[in-house]
Amino acid sequence: MKKIFTSESVNIGHPDKTCDTIADAFLDEALRQDKFAQMAVECAIKNNNLFIYGEATTTAKIDYENIAREVLKEVGYTEEFDIIKVISEQSPDINQATVGKVFNANDQGMTFGYATNETKELMPLSIMVAHSLMKKFEEFRKKNKNYHADAKSEVSVEYNDDGTISLDTIVVSVSHTEDISNEQIETDIMEYVVEPVLEEYEEFDNKEIKFLINTSGRFTVWGSYGDSGCVGRKIIVDTYGGACPVGGGCFSSKNATKVDRSGAYYARFVAKNIVHYGLADKCEVGLAFAIGKPKPIGMFVETFNTNHVSQSEIEKFVNDNFDFSINNIIEELDLLRPIYKQTACYGHFGREEFPWEKIKKIDYKIANNM
Repeated sequence: MKKIFTSESVNIGHPDKTCDTIADAFLDEALRQDKFAQMAVECAIKNNNLFIYGEATTTAKIDYENIAREVLKEVGYTEEFDIIKVISEQSPDINQATVGKVFNANDQGMTFGYATNETKELMPLSIMVAHSLMKKFEEFRKKNKNYHADAKSEVSVEYNDDGTISLDTIVVSVSHTEDISNEQIETDIMEYVVEPVLEEYEEFDNKEIKFLINTSGRFTVWGSYGDSGCVGRKIIVDTYGGACPVGGGCFSSKNATKVDRSGAYYARFVAKNIVHYGLADKCEVGLAFAIGKPKPIGMFVETFNTNHVSQSEIEKFVNDNFDFSINNIIEELDLLRPIYKQTACYGHFGREEFPWEKIKKIDYKIANNM
Protein backbone atom coordinates (compact mmCIF):
# COMPACT_ATOMS: atom_id res chain seq x y z
CA MET A 1 0.00 0.00 0.00
CA LYS A 2 1.35 3.41 -0.91
CA LYS A 3 2.02 6.01 1.76
CA ILE A 4 1.83 9.78 1.41
CA PHE A 5 3.98 11.79 3.80
CA THR A 6 3.87 15.58 4.12
CA SER A 7 6.25 18.26 5.44
CA GLU A 8 6.06 22.06 5.55
CA SER A 9 8.40 25.03 5.59
CA VAL A 10 7.77 28.69 6.40
CA ASN A 11 9.58 31.81 5.26
CA ILE A 12 11.24 34.50 7.38
CA GLY A 13 8.13 36.71 7.28
CA HIS A 14 6.11 34.17 9.23
CA PRO A 15 6.09 35.74 12.72
CA ASP A 16 7.46 32.61 14.41
CA LYS A 17 10.42 32.57 12.02
CA THR A 18 10.93 36.32 12.41
CA CYS A 19 11.27 35.75 16.16
CA ASP A 20 13.66 32.82 15.68
CA THR A 21 15.83 35.00 13.44
CA ILE A 22 15.91 37.88 15.93
CA ALA A 23 16.78 35.53 18.81
CA ASP A 24 19.63 33.92 16.90
CA ALA A 25 20.90 37.37 15.88
CA PHE A 26 21.13 38.17 19.61
CA LEU A 27 23.08 34.95 20.18
CA ASP A 28 25.50 35.67 17.33
CA GLU A 29 26.24 39.14 18.66
CA ALA A 30 26.92 37.72 22.12
CA LEU A 31 29.29 35.08 20.72
CA ARG A 32 31.12 37.67 18.61
CA GLN A 33 32.15 39.37 21.83
CA ASP A 34 32.15 36.50 24.33
CA LYS A 35 32.37 32.92 23.06
CA PHE A 36 31.42 31.59 26.49
CA ALA A 37 28.19 33.59 26.62
CA GLN A 38 25.26 31.70 28.15
CA MET A 39 22.23 32.89 26.18
CA ALA A 40 18.52 32.21 26.07
CA VAL A 41 17.00 35.54 25.02
CA GLU A 42 13.78 35.09 23.08
CA CYS A 43 11.04 37.35 21.72
CA ALA A 44 7.36 37.47 20.83
CA ILE A 45 5.65 39.64 18.22
CA LYS A 46 2.15 40.94 17.51
CA ASN A 47 1.24 43.88 15.27
CA ASN A 48 3.97 46.49 15.85
CA ASN A 49 4.82 45.22 19.34
CA LEU A 50 7.93 43.19 20.10
CA PHE A 51 8.58 41.68 23.54
CA ILE A 52 12.21 40.67 24.20
CA TYR A 53 12.73 38.45 27.23
CA GLY A 54 14.98 35.77 28.69
CA GLU A 55 18.31 35.14 30.37
CA ALA A 56 21.84 36.18 29.45
CA THR A 57 25.07 35.68 31.37
CA THR A 58 27.79 37.31 29.29
CA THR A 59 30.37 40.07 29.18
CA ALA A 60 29.03 41.11 25.76
CA LYS A 61 27.31 44.47 25.38
CA ILE A 62 24.29 43.74 23.22
CA ASP A 63 22.06 46.39 21.64
CA TYR A 64 18.96 44.21 21.59
CA GLU A 65 16.63 46.89 20.27
CA ASN A 66 18.84 47.84 17.32
CA ILE A 67 19.48 44.20 16.35
CA ALA A 68 15.75 43.49 16.44
CA ARG A 69 14.92 46.55 14.33
CA GLU A 70 17.52 45.54 11.73
CA VAL A 71 15.96 42.09 11.36
CA LEU A 72 12.46 43.58 11.14
CA LYS A 73 13.74 45.84 8.36
CA GLU A 74 15.25 42.83 6.55
CA VAL A 75 11.88 41.09 6.74
CA GLY A 76 10.20 44.08 5.13
CA TYR A 77 8.39 45.88 7.93
CA THR A 78 8.17 49.65 7.48
CA GLU A 79 6.27 50.28 10.71
CA GLU A 80 7.91 51.66 13.84
CA PHE A 81 7.89 48.94 16.51
CA ASP A 82 7.33 49.37 20.23
CA ILE A 83 9.83 47.18 22.07
CA ILE A 84 9.58 45.93 25.64
CA LYS A 85 12.67 44.23 27.10
CA VAL A 86 12.89 42.03 30.22
CA ILE A 87 16.22 40.21 30.56
CA SER A 88 17.95 38.77 33.62
CA GLU A 89 21.06 36.69 34.21
CA GLN A 90 20.91 32.92 34.11
CA SER A 91 20.15 31.30 37.46
CA PRO A 92 23.46 30.95 39.35
CA ASP A 93 22.37 27.44 40.33
CA ILE A 94 22.28 26.40 36.67
CA ASN A 95 25.37 28.38 35.72
CA GLN A 96 27.62 26.77 38.34
CA ALA A 97 26.47 23.31 37.24
CA THR A 98 27.17 24.07 33.57
CA VAL A 99 30.34 26.12 33.20
CA GLY A 100 33.61 25.04 34.80
CA LYS A 101 36.77 23.20 33.78
CA VAL A 102 34.55 21.21 31.42
CA PHE A 103 31.15 22.02 29.97
CA ASN A 104 28.16 20.14 31.35
CA ALA A 105 24.62 19.93 30.04
CA ASN A 106 22.76 23.19 30.65
CA ASP A 107 19.43 21.41 30.90
CA GLN A 108 17.84 18.01 30.90
CA GLY A 109 16.11 16.78 27.78
CA MET A 110 15.90 14.40 24.84
CA THR A 111 17.25 15.08 21.36
CA PHE A 112 17.06 13.19 18.09
CA GLY A 113 19.04 13.03 14.89
CA TYR A 114 17.97 11.47 11.61
CA ALA A 115 19.29 10.63 8.16
CA THR A 116 17.92 8.82 5.11
CA ASN A 117 19.48 8.11 1.74
CA GLU A 118 16.47 9.25 -0.28
CA THR A 119 18.17 12.58 -1.15
CA LYS A 120 21.79 13.61 -1.69
CA GLU A 121 21.61 15.63 1.53
CA LEU A 122 20.59 12.44 3.35
CA MET A 123 17.34 14.13 4.35
CA PRO A 124 13.64 13.35 3.72
CA LEU A 125 12.55 14.53 0.28
CA SER A 126 9.42 16.33 1.50
CA ILE A 127 11.21 18.73 3.86
CA MET A 128 14.03 19.42 1.40
CA VAL A 129 11.60 20.41 -1.37
CA ALA A 130 9.53 22.48 1.06
CA HIS A 131 12.61 24.43 2.16
CA SER A 132 13.75 24.85 -1.45
CA LEU A 133 10.40 26.41 -2.33
CA MET A 134 10.71 28.96 0.46
CA LYS A 135 14.31 29.81 -0.43
CA LYS A 136 13.28 30.35 -4.05
CA PHE A 137 10.29 32.48 -3.03
CA GLU A 138 12.52 34.63 -0.82
CA GLU A 139 14.82 35.29 -3.79
CA PHE A 140 11.84 36.13 -5.99
CA ARG A 141 9.94 38.36 -3.59
CA LYS A 142 12.99 40.55 -2.96
CA LYS A 143 12.89 41.46 -6.66
CA ASN A 144 9.12 41.97 -6.86
CA LYS A 145 7.31 44.69 -4.92
CA ASN A 146 4.00 42.80 -5.11
CA TYR A 147 5.06 40.17 -2.56
CA HIS A 148 5.80 40.17 1.17
CA ALA A 149 8.04 37.84 3.21
CA ASP A 150 5.27 35.83 4.92
CA ALA A 151 4.87 32.51 3.12
CA LYS A 152 4.42 28.78 3.62
CA SER A 153 5.01 25.66 1.57
CA GLU A 154 3.78 22.11 2.04
CA VAL A 155 5.03 19.10 0.11
CA SER A 156 3.50 15.63 0.01
CA VAL A 157 5.60 12.68 -1.16
CA GLU A 158 4.26 9.29 -2.24
CA TYR A 159 6.19 6.20 -1.17
CA ASN A 160 5.23 3.26 -3.39
CA ASP A 161 5.32 -0.47 -2.75
CA ASP A 162 8.05 -0.94 -5.35
CA GLY A 163 10.36 1.43 -3.45
CA THR A 164 9.97 4.36 -5.82
CA ILE A 165 9.36 7.86 -4.50
CA SER A 166 7.36 10.58 -6.26
CA LEU A 167 6.10 14.07 -5.49
CA ASP A 168 2.34 14.04 -5.01
CA THR A 169 1.14 17.53 -3.97
CA ILE A 170 2.77 20.95 -3.62
CA VAL A 171 1.04 23.70 -1.65
CA VAL A 172 2.38 27.27 -1.63
CA SER A 173 0.82 30.26 0.15
CA VAL A 174 2.43 33.68 -0.25
CA SER A 175 1.51 37.13 1.05
CA HIS A 176 1.05 39.90 -1.48
CA THR A 177 -0.17 43.45 -2.12
CA GLU A 178 -3.77 44.36 -2.88
CA ASP A 179 -3.09 45.30 -6.49
CA ILE A 180 -2.15 41.90 -7.90
CA SER A 181 -4.67 39.35 -9.13
CA ASN A 182 -4.96 35.75 -8.01
CA GLU A 183 -4.26 34.66 -11.57
CA GLN A 184 -1.01 36.63 -11.69
CA ILE A 185 0.05 35.23 -8.31
CA GLU A 186 -0.46 31.67 -9.52
CA THR A 187 1.46 32.39 -12.74
CA ASP A 188 4.34 34.03 -10.86
CA ILE A 189 4.67 31.32 -8.23
CA MET A 190 4.58 28.51 -10.76
CA GLU A 191 7.05 30.18 -13.13
CA TYR A 192 9.53 31.71 -10.69
CA VAL A 193 9.28 29.43 -7.65
CA VAL A 194 7.80 25.98 -8.27
CA GLU A 195 9.20 25.13 -11.70
CA PRO A 196 12.81 26.11 -10.89
CA VAL A 197 12.69 24.02 -7.72
CA LEU A 198 11.29 20.99 -9.56
CA GLU A 199 14.23 21.18 -11.94
CA GLU A 200 16.48 20.59 -8.92
CA TYR A 201 14.59 17.36 -8.16
CA GLU A 202 14.03 16.04 -11.68
CA GLU A 203 15.37 12.59 -10.75
CA PHE A 204 12.04 11.97 -8.98
CA ASP A 205 8.74 11.33 -10.75
CA ASN A 206 7.18 14.79 -11.11
CA LYS A 207 4.60 14.06 -13.81
CA GLU A 208 1.40 13.83 -11.75
CA ILE A 209 1.91 16.52 -9.13
CA LYS A 210 -1.10 18.46 -7.87
CA PHE A 211 -0.40 22.19 -7.34
CA LEU A 212 -2.32 24.35 -4.87
CA ILE A 213 -1.41 28.06 -4.80
CA ASN A 214 -2.91 30.44 -2.20
CA THR A 215 -5.85 28.23 -1.40
CA SER A 216 -7.36 30.88 0.93
CA GLY A 217 -7.85 33.16 -2.08
CA ARG A 218 -6.16 36.33 -0.79
CA PHE A 219 -3.22 36.86 1.61
CA THR A 220 -2.83 40.63 1.98
CA VAL A 221 -2.59 40.89 5.78
CA TRP A 222 0.77 39.37 6.59
CA GLY A 223 3.33 38.79 9.32
CA SER A 224 2.62 40.02 12.82
CA TYR A 225 -0.50 41.88 11.65
CA GLY A 226 -2.17 38.67 10.53
CA ASP A 227 -0.77 36.39 13.21
CA SER A 228 1.35 36.42 16.35
CA GLY A 229 4.72 34.77 16.76
CA CYS A 230 7.30 33.62 19.27
CA VAL A 231 10.54 31.66 19.35
CA GLY A 232 10.51 27.89 19.04
CA ARG A 233 7.09 27.16 17.57
CA LYS A 234 8.37 25.60 14.34
CA ILE A 235 10.54 22.73 15.60
CA ILE A 236 9.14 20.26 13.04
CA VAL A 237 10.02 22.73 10.27
CA ASP A 238 13.47 23.19 11.85
CA THR A 239 14.26 19.47 11.91
CA TYR A 240 13.01 16.64 9.66
CA GLY A 241 9.49 17.65 8.69
CA GLY A 242 7.91 15.06 10.97
CA ALA A 243 9.94 12.07 9.74
CA CYS A 244 11.62 11.77 13.15
CA PRO A 245 10.66 12.58 16.76
CA VAL A 246 11.76 15.91 18.17
CA GLY A 247 12.99 16.70 21.66
CA GLY A 248 11.22 18.84 24.20
CA GLY A 249 12.92 22.13 23.32
CA CYS A 250 13.62 24.38 20.37
CA PHE A 251 17.00 25.50 19.02
CA SER A 252 16.85 29.25 18.41
CA SER A 253 18.21 31.64 21.08
CA LYS A 254 20.25 28.90 22.81
CA ASN A 255 24.04 28.65 23.01
CA ALA A 256 25.91 25.37 22.69
CA THR A 257 25.72 24.18 26.31
CA LYS A 258 21.96 23.97 25.82
CA VAL A 259 21.67 20.36 24.70
CA ASP A 260 18.33 20.98 22.98
CA ARG A 261 20.50 22.50 20.29
CA SER A 262 23.98 20.94 20.48
CA GLY A 263 22.70 17.45 21.30
CA ALA A 264 20.37 17.52 18.31
CA TYR A 265 23.21 18.70 16.08
CA TYR A 266 25.50 15.89 17.20
CA ALA A 267 22.77 13.27 16.89
CA ARG A 268 22.28 14.37 13.26
CA PHE A 269 26.06 14.29 12.73
CA VAL A 270 26.23 10.67 13.89
CA ALA A 271 23.12 9.54 12.00
CA LYS A 272 24.32 11.14 8.77
CA ASN A 273 27.71 9.45 9.02
CA ILE A 274 26.09 6.06 9.66
CA VAL A 275 24.04 6.39 6.46
CA HIS A 276 26.91 7.89 4.46
CA TYR A 277 29.22 4.97 5.27
CA GLY A 278 26.57 2.47 4.20
CA LEU A 279 25.75 0.89 7.54
CA ALA A 280 22.05 1.61 6.99
CA ASP A 281 19.71 3.35 4.55
CA LYS A 282 17.89 5.15 7.33
CA CYS A 283 19.01 6.00 10.85
CA GLU A 284 17.69 7.71 13.98
CA VAL A 285 19.93 8.56 16.93
CA GLY A 286 18.34 9.46 20.26
CA LEU A 287 20.13 11.09 23.20
CA ALA A 288 19.03 12.01 26.74
CA PHE A 289 20.78 14.47 29.04
CA ALA A 290 20.66 15.47 32.70
CA ILE A 291 21.49 18.99 33.84
CA GLY A 292 25.03 19.37 35.17
CA LYS A 293 26.24 16.07 33.70
CA PRO A 294 29.07 15.98 31.12
CA LYS A 295 27.70 13.14 28.97
CA PRO A 296 24.30 11.78 27.90
CA ILE A 297 22.56 9.50 30.36
CA GLY A 298 20.96 7.55 27.51
CA MET A 299 21.51 6.82 23.82
CA PHE A 300 20.04 4.58 21.12
CA VAL A 301 20.52 3.98 17.40
CA GLU A 302 17.53 2.81 15.32
CA THR A 303 17.87 1.79 11.66
CA PHE A 304 14.30 0.58 10.94
CA ASN A 305 15.47 -2.76 9.51
CA THR A 306 17.44 -0.96 6.79
CA ASN A 307 20.83 -1.87 8.28
CA HIS A 308 23.45 -3.58 6.10
CA VAL A 309 25.56 -4.68 9.06
CA SER A 310 24.74 -6.07 12.48
CA GLN A 311 23.56 -3.86 15.33
CA SER A 312 26.74 -4.69 17.22
CA GLU A 313 28.86 -3.43 14.33
CA ILE A 314 26.85 -0.20 14.22
CA GLU A 315 27.38 0.25 17.96
CA LYS A 316 31.11 -0.37 17.53
CA PHE A 317 31.25 2.17 14.67
CA VAL A 318 29.59 4.77 16.89
CA ASN A 319 31.65 4.04 20.00
CA ASP A 320 34.94 4.01 18.08
CA ASN A 321 34.37 7.27 16.22
CA PHE A 322 32.12 9.58 18.22
CA ASP A 323 32.43 11.21 21.65
CA PHE A 324 29.10 12.40 23.06
CA SER A 325 30.48 14.51 25.91
CA ILE A 326 29.28 18.11 25.91
CA ASN A 327 32.89 19.28 25.79
CA ASN A 328 33.61 17.26 22.66
CA ILE A 329 30.34 18.14 20.93
CA ILE A 330 31.16 21.82 21.31
CA GLU A 331 34.79 21.37 20.26
CA GLU A 332 34.30 18.92 17.38
CA LEU A 333 31.47 20.92 15.81
CA ASP A 334 33.10 24.28 16.69
CA LEU A 335 29.90 25.65 18.22
CA LEU A 336 31.21 28.72 20.06
CA ARG A 337 31.05 30.83 16.88
CA PRO A 338 28.40 33.30 15.62
CA ILE A 339 26.86 30.97 13.03
CA TYR A 340 23.29 30.77 14.29
CA LYS A 341 21.26 33.51 12.63
CA GLN A 342 21.56 31.68 9.32
CA THR A 343 20.09 28.52 10.89
CA ALA A 344 16.82 30.22 11.83
CA CYS A 345 15.14 29.78 8.41
CA TYR A 346 15.04 26.84 5.97
CA GLY A 347 15.97 24.16 8.48
CA HIS A 348 18.97 23.32 10.61
CA PHE A 349 19.79 20.14 8.68
CA GLY A 350 20.59 19.19 5.10
CA ARG A 351 22.65 22.37 4.57
CA GLU A 352 26.33 21.80 3.88
CA GLU A 353 27.44 25.13 5.36
CA PHE A 354 26.93 23.84 8.90
CA PRO A 355 29.60 21.73 10.69
CA TRP A 356 27.18 19.06 11.92
CA GLU A 357 26.47 18.26 8.24
CA LYS A 358 30.06 17.31 7.44
CA ILE A 359 31.16 13.75 6.82
CA LYS A 360 33.81 12.65 9.27
CA LYS A 361 36.90 11.04 7.79
CA ILE A 362 36.67 7.47 9.04
CA ASP A 363 38.67 4.51 7.74
CA TYR A 364 35.76 2.12 7.51
CA LYS A 365 34.59 -0.64 5.21
CA ILE A 366 31.56 -2.83 5.83
CA ALA A 367 32.88 -6.01 7.40
CA ASN A 368 29.88 -8.34 7.34
CA ASN A 369 26.94 -7.73 5.02
CA MET A 370 23.62 -8.85 6.43
